[in-house]
Amino acid sequence: MAKQIEGVYERLLACATEEFLEKGYSNASLRTIAAKANTSTNSIYVRFKDKEGLFEAIVQPVVDGIMGMFCEIQETFHGFDAETQKQRMNEYSFEGMKTLLDYMYAHFDAFRLLLDASYGTKFQNFVDELTRLEVEYTYKYMETVGCPGVEAGTVTEELLHIVTTAYFEGVFEVVRHQMDRETADKYVEMLERYHAAGFETLFDPKAK
Repeated sequence: MAKQIEGVYERLLACATEEFLEKGYSNASLRTIAAKANTSTNSIYVRFKDKEGLFEAIVQPVVDGIMGMFCEIQETFHGFDAETQKQRMNEYSFEGMKTLLDYMYAHFDAFRLLLDASYGTKFQNFVDELTRLEVEYTYKYMETVGCPGVEAGTVTEELLHIVTTAYFEGVFEVVRHQMDRETADKYVEMLERYHAAGFETLFDPKAK
């Protein structure tokens, strides 16, 4: 078996990131990536199998990272008793989003790829998967603390999916617009307050 040349793997990842960001997954060229990395397309096939394998090598660790962090935050919160959950909901939500935002900005280009260049890969539904998890945990929270809308059947998982999708898409706009971190912090904090105020209306027993 031929020994792989040192540095080629890293160059391919860097050049692939540039190509995918510029053209998207579907239009990205392995020949262009290989040429920019000063190697052959065969080097890509040997190391990554195919184009999707190359894309996966860039974003999969980041997806695993944020999903793991997200679930850890949620599981810790849902380990509290009902009264503690109710009292600390906004505080924990805001702190959790700050942690996720830190991670997003530490892996900024990978998130740009996930959000705007992943169509045609298994990662194209990344936001939907994150939304699904958030809805699952939110519904669990509402059942735990008692929500009249849930009990009456007016607050459904479908409604929470719509609300949560709007929230996450809003948060991810800071990446899509390539905002600097200071601006992103300001906008996400405002979005969180807006979302929290709207979320409280779902607990209004008079809401129909």
